[in-house]
Amino acid sequence: MIDVDVIGIRVKVPHNQPIVVLKEHDGNRYLPIWIGIVEASAIGLAMQGVDSPRPMTHDLFVQTLATLNGVITGVDIVDLQEGTFFAELFLVSPDGQTHVIDARPSDAIALAVRLDIPVRVSETVMDDASTTIEERDEEEQIEEFKAFLDQVNPEDFQD
Repeated sequence: MIDVDVIGIRVKVPHNQPIVVLKEHDGNRYLPIWIGIVEASAIGLAMQGVDSPRPMTHDLFVQTLATLNGVITGVDIVDLQEGTFFAELFLVSPDGQTHVIDARPSDAIALAVRLDIPVRVSETVMDDASTTIEERDEEEQIEEFKAFLDQVNPEDFQD
């Protein structure tokens, strides 16, 4: 598994489709994952440290886990099938057992950002769906990545 950082949310024009961008922690590969608008908002607000006046769904889940003494220890993006990414949450119950829970990557990432827990991507997913941006001036990197996002479509990740 490859440790990644959640870089942020971008919106793919002209369809206004949100993308969460993950970057290899010790490398220069970037992984874009198409997500829903609600999940993009949840991730973006959490990254900015914005608290909503009422708990959002991901906040409710975090509060419920805390009340039940459960702990999420990590998030793995484990598979890519026909353009759909798959993730797993690692939940430790009060008795110390670890449970692996199937999740959408967007929900898993929204929880990871709130809980400040690691996000990892399988080597296969990273090899199949990431793009590499050479180490250069940060502004050049951003422009190159924007150009990549403007050209890529969800269908590009189908087998």
